[in-house]
Amino acid sequence: MRNIFDCKAFKGWNIELPLIQGGMGVGVSLGRLAGAVASEGAIGVISTAQIGFTEPDFFGNEEECNLRGIRKQIARAKEIAGGRGMVGVNIMVALQQYKEHVKEAVKAGADLIICGAGLPIDLPELVKGSLVKIAPIVSSKKAAAVILKAWDKKYHRTPDCIVVEGPQAGGHLGFKREDLDDIPAMHFDDEFRSIVAEKKSYEEKYNTSIPVFAAGGIWDSSDAEHVRDLGADGVQVATRFVATEECDASYAYKMAYVNAKAEDTAIIKSPVGMPGRALRNAFIKKTEQCREQVDRCYRCIKNCHPGQIPYCITKALVTAVLGDVDNGLVFCGSNVGRVNGISTVHDVIEDIMYEEEICLDAIA
Repeated sequence: MRNIFDCKAFKGWNIELPLIQGGMGVGVSLGRLAGAVASEGAIGVISTAQIGFTEPDFFGNEEECNLRGIRKQIARAKEIAGGRGMVGVNIMVALQQYKEHVKEAVKAGADLIICGAGLPIDLPELVKGSLVKIAPIVSSKKAAAVILKAWDKKYHRTPDCIVVEGPQAGGHLGFKREDLDDIPAMHFDDEFRSIVAEKKSYEEKYNTSIPVFAAGGIWDSSDAEHVRDLGADGVQVATRFVATEECDASYAYKMAYVNAKAEDTAIIKSPVGMPGRALRNAFIKKTEQCREQVDRCYRCIKNCHPGQIPYCITKALVTAVLGDVDNGLVFCGSNVGRVNGISTVHDVIEDIMYEEEICLDAIA
């Protein structure tokens, strides 16, 4: 078999495969999953969103437990990886502790920091003096242009890579709610090409490569080939890694993916202020009818007002990842209906990153 992508754009990266396992919070992608992906020579990613929720003193001490969790989970992933691949973290700009999480991840030895759910304009300042690689998540040429221009003007640098997340992704989405009702009409392939074109002048200015990872709706090698032909240097995949033996989520959470049908997904209103894609389970149906009572604040999101939000996202995500998938929030990508069993990280990566080589002699 032959790797669909080459690694020419990744000079100095400790990877054999240009694949990022997408960050999934709360507690879905922690050290075990990230380490397993890195051990395959790819990039495993830990989500820092409420990462300390399993700490015994979490309730009432969320900030410290999250920082402690970052240290523990990065160390765990690195141990599992055994020196192969890279271990990264996904940190939402919308988090109250966004800056603290970035600085803690740097100290803990993260190889890559990926930031979405907002524009990480100040990310270069937060990692100043370190060797960690940094990447924004964008969903439009406009967002990419803003970051590229700002980092160039203020910090005299480029992103080390860019993750372009399309409308088929799971979790929080960088699109207007109404646009997600007719995804084909968005012509996102054209938008992707325009983002690839946008970064080229900065590559020339800094005499460097800015690899682009395509995210959202990547299922197998045919999808990888498609985005490669659009100009992608690699892929970011999340949904397929949930239903793996190595995923950090509970067995019940994984089986929610296995049992889901394509029609079970919905675009939901998130307290983060962005639309998101999730399973339309009993919890979502209930919140569509009435606002859930929020008894306390877990200090996760900036500008969160417990008396106004439709539900507490921390409580909903923790409930689901621990196994009560009917009464919690289960984020997922558009391909969740294609998951039909529990697999392994190795098999998922092989299915996405390799294409069969055709032997012309055998055909002749």
